[in-house]
Amino acid sequence: MNDDTFVPRSRTTPPQTSVVGVLVPVPEPWAQLLVDWRSKVGDPQATLVPPHVTLLPPTEVPRADREGITEHLTRVAAGHPPFDMHLSGTGTFTPVSDVVFVAVARGIGNCELLANDVRSGPLARTLSFPYHPHVTVAHDVPRDMLELAYTGLGDLSAEFRVTSFTEFEQTPTGTWAVAREYPLTGRPHR
Repeated sequence: MNDDTFVPRSRTTPPQTSVVGVLVPVPEPWAQLLVDWRSKVGDPQATLVPPHVTLLPPTEVPRADREGITEHLTRVAAGHPPFDMHLSGTGTFTPVSDVVFVAVARGIGNCELLANDVRSGPLARTLSFPYHPHVTVAHDVPRDMLELAYTGLGDLSAEFRVTSFTEFEQTPTGTWAVAREYPLTGRPHR
């Protein structure tokens, strides 16, 4: 139940495609706390993937389409206002997928609307599972480590204002680099 799986690519010739993802980053001080927890439970993605709520999971796109993608994401951001997000407590996708996450308690609808618009036009794609905004904190770890993450972060409460979303591009080493930030400049919903 997690479309956040990031697999490093290796190539010997310049790629004709790139892998991009679009997300709402979790700001400090919570970002480092979540990285530390992901490392503590032995998650192999702890230092490769910044804490985030996914809007577009890793998606391979032709390099020739990058300019159109930038224009698309700029339009999407201009159509959505900033919003408040509240992360609170933990959840799991077990038994469908061995994932523990921090739950989005406020901002779910905003994320759903954003994700739907991001995954249109040149980034149109279907998902393996229904969209469920969350912040993954344990994936591909033993059951006792899933339980540790679930109970250890159960009291987490993080509130922050979301003023932009970020496009990342996967590097050849499997890490993710910021490609561009898109400020949310739309008018407030009534």
